[in-house]
Amino acid sequence: MPPLRKEGQVLIIILTALLVISSAEVKAEEKGNYQCLACHSKREIIIEFENGETTSGYVNPEEFEESVHSDLRCEDCHREFQEGKHPKRSFRSLEQYRRTMAINCRGCHLEEDICTKPIHARLKAKEGVLTAICMDCHGAHSIKRVGGGEIFESEKRYCMNCHSRDLRMTFYNGDPLPLRVSLVEIEQSVHSKLICSDCHRWFSMEEHPERHFRSKRDYVIAQSEVCKRCHFDKYSKILESIHYRLLAQGNSRAPVCIDCHGGHDVAEVSQNKAVLLQKCRNCHPDVYNTYLNSIHGRALIELSVQDVPICIDCHRAHDIENPLAVEFHERIPEMCGNCHANKALMKKYGLSTEVVKTYLSDFHGVTLGFYKKQRETLYKPMRPIAVCTDCHGVHDISSTRYQDRETIKQNLVNRCRKCHTEANQNFPDAWLSHYEPSLNRAPCIYLVNLFYRIFIPFMFIGLCLQIVLHIWRYAVNR
Repeated sequence: MPPLRKEGQVLIIILTALLVISSAEVKAEEKGNYQCLACHSKREIIIEFENGETTSGYVNPEEFEESVHSDLRCEDCHREFQEGKHPKRSFRSLEQYRRTMAINCRGCHLEEDICTKPIHARLKAKEGVLTAICMDCHGAHSIKRVGGGEIFESEKRYCMNCHSRDLRMTFYNGDPLPLRVSLVEIEQSVHSKLICSDCHRWFSMEEHPERHFRSKRDYVIAQSEVCKRCHFDKYSKILESIHYRLLAQGNSRAPVCIDCHGGHDVAEVSQNKAVLLQKCRNCHPDVYNTYLNSIHGRALIELSVQDVPICIDCHRAHDIENPLAVEFHERIPEMCGNCHANKALMKKYGLSTEVVKTYLSDFHGVTLGFYKKQRETLYKPMRPIAVCTDCHGVHDISSTRYQDRETIKQNLVNRCRKCHTEANQNFPDAWLSHYEPSLNRAPCIYLVNLFYRIFIPFMFIGLCLQIVLHIWRYAVNR
């Protein structure tokens, strides 16, 4: 092999020198990050500020290696610190520290590039007033790739990269809305198989538009409209409800889907009536407290009886009617009859089904039946007729089993006088209540009924026998 020429020897020396220098730089770089992580990979490291606030100085090496900044050195962002140089800095507060660190991001991410997205432009415009810090959304040492989404296995994970943090949105009237979302709540909800953009249809891995609302309530109402895309059958019922009519009239406090079902923690409709009752309590606390003291409420809360009626059994869930309407008032006997005419259910609790039968056969029940038919055919004006709740109450229904006769009678007098203003103390005695006559209760009526039960068939049989004999005599004499 011939000896190398002088020019070739020089070239080899230069290449060797470059390789040594490059290797030294890599080792120095690795050594620099290694030196920083020697302390900052410890979870107990804490940074303190002058106002007493603290923050963790811990850096997860694995997350940093997976971030988009994995090829950077620590001093590329923390410029004051270099190998062998660790200056002591002081900050008044955590906010000042975070804002100072956010300025370092502008060394690579120029302002004109940042503001190409509307969300960034809005935050940048408010930076002088509010805390608009890059790390709030992107994180510090575990920054993920934003474009393309190939780093995220799902849209849900992409969104949670920001919404797992303590973010908030402020509306024009000053109402704050926390934007932190619990992934555990989503995974346990009935919507666990949906992706974020199924409900937040304006947002995706490519688009994050800016939306404006006057108040938090306006946002909740607008977001509830999304539910109709999948639950149109329920939504069509809501359009006929008293809640929707109040909302259409401008009452923003009227409940919408999210108020009852929640946002990200939508759960399966519970079979536990005590849990369902809490949803109505949010808007109707006074009615809820009254119900708890009723015979139905005590049975539900104290004895966990699931057969008692709650709000949705009488008012329904989505097509809630105005309880002050005459049509609703006329259907009350039917509502009460759903339970009190059920022989199997009443037998279970030692109750009688005669309450419905006796109402339908007395003056009030018969009058209500005839009046409804006449109104439907003759279009007569509406007129309220006494029903179950007029005597027993609405939400404060109490048991009469352990009350003395005089108390019951006085309560009946007070009830009767609501319609019969001239009723005296003996007025209720003309009514048999919901009891069938017996030898112990209303014996005269019982004996008269018994007499007619025997006498009328006897008279009918005698009449038929007389007709038969008359025909036979007429045939014989002929």
